[in-house]
Amino acid sequence: MIKQELLDILACPKCKQPVRLTGDGNGLICDHCRLLYPIRDDIPIMLIDEARQLDDWEPGIE
Repeated sequence: MIKQELLDILACPKCKQPVRLTGDGNGLICDHCRLLYPIRDDIPIMLIDEARQLDDWEPGIE
């Protein structure tokens, strides 16, 4: 699980807005860009090329 201290400083690399943890804890969401950044082995992958549009994900992931 990602610590709150890390969540507080993480920002979307595309728009620099804050990100939030998904409900299941497997990703970070940028509401401004509508991008979801994956978390693998408790490491957030904050690469624009690795992010997916929220429309690509199934409902309920938020």
